[in-house]
Order: sequence, then structure tokens, then C-alpha cells
Amino acid sequence: MIHSTAIVDKSAVIGQNVEIGPYAIIGESVTIGDGSIIGPHAIIECSSIGKNCKIFGHAIIGTEPQHLKYGGEKTRTVIGDGTVIREYVTVNRATGTNETVVGKNCLLMAYVHVAHDSIVGNNVIIANACAIAGHVQIHDNVIFGGMSAIHQFARVGRNAIIGAGSKVSMDVIPFAQTHGDRARLVGLNLIGLKRHQIPSETIEAIKHAYRILFMSKLTLEEALSKLAEDPFKEVQEIISFIKTSQRGIIRNR
Repeated sequence: MIHSTAIVDKSAVIGQNVEIGPYAIIGESVTIGDGSIIGPHAIIECSSIGKNCKIFGHAIIGTEPQHLKYGGEKTRTVIGDGTVIREYVTVNRATGTNETVVGKNCLLMAYVHVAHDSIVGNNVIIANACAIAGHVQIHDNVIFGGMSAIHQFARVGRNAIIGAGSKVSMDVIPFAQTHGDRARLVGLNLIGLKRHQIPSETIEAIKHAYRILFMSKLTLEEALSKLAEDPFKEVQEIISFIKTSQRGIIRNR
């Protein structure tokens, strides 16, 4: 199931029932899990590809990071089981001793770029032509609208949704919805919460926390203090996310 025109390095480890299309190049230090499909002209280097992944034509995975200080270190890219990577996607390997990671069951649509040292969680959807800069952290179940971009070292909390064309320069709290050229909070990702079967009482607690944090006259410190004893773990997740932010959080208008 490896096309005669494909080039596969002798160090590569290829699982069972793997398909490798015409003119694909599988370089050194590559592992491809069972049942994965590699499309024509795809290039994979220094990467671990999970089981049942589908990498479409002309995608480039695990090549050197676009970083002036990169010194040729032997780093890796890790792609989780069941992830789909569409045409012309680029995922660079890490710098230093780190890994660039894309989790399980993700969908990276055409022309997406994921830069060095970034960590993308599970079940993340990144629409066409999005740019994920270096050292970014994207938690589980996040959705990116097309042509959005995220700044280096920024974080996006789980179950957040980023509107198309957004420029995300700061951290996005969990469960939030953002929009705009300079992204701002526009509310909560209520549809996403319901799709993931979050109980109604939990959603109400998240709404209450959002109102306290962003719609009251309290300072952020006062709002966090007021919510400190909230019994819902999702509210505590938001509080912890804010307190550990290094870039600051995106606020509403």
C-alpha cells in the first residue's frame, strides 16, 4: 500500500494497513500508526503520526521550525490518533527539547499553519488559512473560524470558539466566544456547551461567573475573589486560567 513513487526513509516505522500515496516523502525518524493514510506529495519528517490519521496531499509535517535561533536540535512533531490534516497544512517541529503536538481527532483544514512548540488539544477544529504562532496552547474542543490568527505564547481555553478573521493577541478564557479584527469577548460558546452535553445548572454557573467577571463594576481582582468559593469546577477552571495568564486575557467591549 506504498506507492512505487513514494520515498520512505529506512529509519521510518510504518504500521499495519498504512497507505502512502504517489510522490510522498517519509523522512527520517518518522512513525506512522496503523490505518493512517498519507496523500500524494505529502512530506513528513521527525514526526509521530497516530493511528487512523488522514494527511492529504501536499501537507508538510515535522519540518524545521521557522525560528532564527533554531540550531538543528532533534525535536519532534506528534499527531494524535484520528486527526485529519487537509491540503497544504504545515506543522513545524519544535525547538530546544520540546515537541509540537496536535491532539486526537482534530481537523486542520486547508492551508492551516501550526508553528513550533505549540500544543493543540483533542477534538480541535481549525478552519482554512488559520495561523497558529509558536508556543501557543490550545485546549480541547476549541473551534477556530477561517483566517484567524493567534499570537505567540497565547492560550485558548477549552470549548472556546474564535470567530473568523480574529486576531488573538491575548488569552481566551474557557467556554468563551470571541470576534473581531482585534478579538474581543462577545459572550459564551453556549452552542458548544450544549453540544458537549454540559448540564444546564453548570451552564448557568458559567453565565453567572461571566457576568461577575466582565459585566459588573468590580475590578478583575474583586471579581475573582467573589467567585473564589464557587462550587462548580468549570468556574474554578476559568479562575485558574485567568490567574495563570502571562499575556493577560481578552475582555469584552
